[in-house]
Amino acid sequence: MSLTEPILIVDDEVANLAILRQILEADYSLVFARNGKEALAAVAKHHPSLILLDIQMPEMDGYEVCRQLKADPQYESIPVIFVTALSDLGNEEAGFNAGCVDYIVKPVVAPIVKARVNAHLSLVRATALEKSQRDAIFMLGEAGHYNDNDTGVHIWRMAAYSRELASAKGWSSHQCDLLELAAPMHDTGKIGISDSILQKPGPLSNDEWQIMKSHCDIGYRILMQSDAPLFKLAAQIALNHHEKWDGSGYPQGLSGLDIPEAARIVAIADVFDALTMKRPYKEAWTIDQAIANIQNNAGSHFDPELVKCFFAKLPRIIEIKNQWNQSEYQETKS
Repeated sequence: MSLTEPILIVDDEVANLAILRQILEADYSLVFARNGKEALAAVAKHHPSLILLDIQMPEMDGYEVCRQLKADPQYESIPVIFVTALSDLGNEEAGFNAGCVDYIVKPVVAPIVKARVNAHLSLVRATALEKSQRDAIFMLGEAGHYNDNDTGVHIWRMAAYSRELASAKGWSSHQCDLLELAAPMHDTGKIGISDSILQKPGPLSNDEWQIMKSHCDIGYRILMQSDAPLFKLAAQIALNHHEKWDGSGYPQGLSGLDIPEAARIVAIADVFDALTMKRPYKEAWTIDQAIANIQNNAGSHFDPELVKCFFAKLPRIIEIKNQWNQSEYQETKS
């Protein structure tokens, strides 16, 4: 079960290197270093997935090696396990303060070494998988607006608004996290809509409007390809975020509580952000105008209880908007 990035083992005693090599070489790719300087050079060359690091070494001890790695953004995420004869609480505290994730006490025992290494590499893989998932979310969100004149910032701003509304409605922190990741994919289906429609500066014809409305179903069919809860939630939002509380929305004409709550939340966040940004067919509305629109459409377009949540969170929503606007402004100036 060899990893692309090897495990780095650092110890100034050849015998200790040999023991760890014997325990791990059948399952992992390994590289070795005899002192702190060699360890830092090996990290730069091999970018290991995990480091087993002795503490008591001449010139530069393990604490200093770990501190230097954690101070470097390139290497700070590499987990370090101290392998040492120093086992009292003071030494362990010093190690964790330096940035290690675990301790293995010498003399090492093969099953313990294997279990600790496997556990921490599992966390590395989980982190890498989460990053890949976030990358996929980013790409799907951007794809949905690739031929649109919306700025990419829109999807992340409205996702942050959605999180605030869900929190105000009593969703758990985990559920809010999931919604914030799912919301940016609400318009994934626009990838199937012609840019002549998406970028049209004037009103759409009846035929064009029917095509535009199909983006809900297209997005749903794309996102339902995954069994992951995140993408199932995103598919539900993509299909239903244009439904209206009074049943006058699309594509299914759902009303009231028949509309999934996640989609009802995203509907408010999406409309508020869309109103306050410039589009090909309109100027940006002021915040006061957009707020009035949300209030006036409570009970018709929007879930009235969620509109109450919107107003309860309004100071935070405006704060988020200002933060994103400042970030967008700085990017355009750089």
